[in-house]
Amino acid sequence: MEIAGKNVEIKSARDLGVIACTRCTQVWPVGTEACGRCGKALMMRDEKSLQRVWALWLVGLMCYVPANMYPMLQTRTLLSVQEDTIVGGAVELMHHGAVGIALIILVASVVIPLAKFMAIAFLAVSVTRPSSVSNHHRQLLYEVVEYIGRWSMIDIFVVAIMSSLVQLNTLAAVNPGRASLFFALSVIFTMLSAQAFDSRMIWDVQAKHKGTVEYE
Repeated sequence: MEIAGKNVEIKSARDLGVIACTRCTQVWPVGTEACGRCGKALMMRDEKSLQRVWALWLVGLMCYVPANMYPMLQTRTLLSVQEDTIVGGAVELMHHGAVGIALIILVASVVIPLAKFMAIAFLAVSVTRPSSVSNHHRQLLYEVVEYIGRWSMIDIFVVAIMSSLVQLNTLAAVNPGRASLFFALSVIFTMLSAQAFDSRMIWDVQAKHKGTVEYE
């Protein structure tokens, strides 16, 4: 790598004979079994990381399908009972003029979860073969996926708030539908899938095919 007109050889932690704790980032000599600061087990690479990523990803995807098929919200009045799916509820909000809220629900409950599924799958595949996407961009994608994961529960929060506020005995009541459980499970499993991914493998893929790690 060239810095200020000079060729500088950049070495990885593995080349220097050290290993970092993934919990507290403290650096220890290779061969240290547990972090002396926080007690977490140390390993150079999590060899079973991809297996856990794909297993949790698949379970999350399986839960996401019924989350969109079953009703998310059940509204009961004296005269009728209305059940709405995620998309159906958003369309209903648009018909009542709440376009902004409907768009937020669609983005948080449809666009973001699908984007997370695709991003996690792409990252898991990209560490097994060379990719045209740079290491830095893949690392950034991983950090974005981890960051936005917590905001995917917005649909559950809306259902919980409405269920607690709209309880007028026999006049009207709002209750969560079966989809709320599947949606919550889908979010949880996709978050666990992203956390199971060992992002250090992003920087190792070039070494597997070229014999050296590429630093861009």
